[in-house]
Amino acid sequence: MLVDAHCHLTGSYLAPDQVEATLARARVHGVTGFIAVGTDLDDSRVVLELAQRIPGVQASLGVHPHEAKSWSTEVASALETMLTQPSVRFVGETGLDWHYDLSPREAQEVAFRAQIRLAKALGKPLMIHTRSAPEATLLVLEEEGADAVRGIIHCFSEDRAFAKRALDLGFYLSFSGIATFKKAEAVRDVAAWAPGDRILVETDAPFLAPVPYRGKPNEPGFVRFTAEAVAELRGIPTVKLAEMTTRNLEALCGLTPSS
Repeated sequence: MLVDAHCHLTGSYLAPDQVEATLARARVHGVTGFIAVGTDLDDSRVVLELAQRIPGVQASLGVHPHEAKSWSTEVASALETMLTQPSVRFVGETGLDWHYDLSPREAQEVAFRAQIRLAKALGKPLMIHTRSAPEATLLVLEEEGADAVRGIIHCFSEDRAFAKRALDLGFYLSFSGIATFKKAEAVRDVAAWAPGDRILVETDAPFLAPVPYRGKPNEPGFVRFTAEAVAELRGIPTVKLAEMTTRNLEALCGLTPSS
């Protein structure tokens, strides 16, 4: 059994009438658990509805750094109310994206710090997005005491030095289709090296489809190809990798595939 530790299943990413069929295809591949992720307040509302309605789907709700310019006390209050629901396992995705800079960097940091504080107040782990801001992301996590709740560095795309600091904070490293790309040497190195009790696999669907679907729309069922690649890098059977990552997610947030 596999769990997709990070995917997008809502209308801005996947048409509502395609969700059930997409998840059915995933289950054929042995994927029985899904963390569906919200990226702003409206998206998070839809994600919560999916998690409350569809078996095996659980939620991560937050404001993505791209949407950080929308952060306000009203957004924070509404988000906090949703985060108290039992089907919500994570706060986020939140973090810093200095590659696209779709929100001002100052606004990104304000929203990021606020969501870490929300996670700590609610006792829920974080779902972290970081791109082109490795040092700044780690510094905020360290300064805000994010080790109190831990979380996931989603779509891990950094190197071993970054990984060591994230692991020291109690975070888990989630590998996406990037781990199947032969030229992604730093990511593949970390996937082979990281402690077995701190790794996860994800799709980030509909983005970053793994080989052999690279360049095409991604979907949760394709997490099996990432799992196969990570298992090969670690020299273990895929079934063991699946058991390991499922157990890790349960240890972090209490999720089991039957939830």
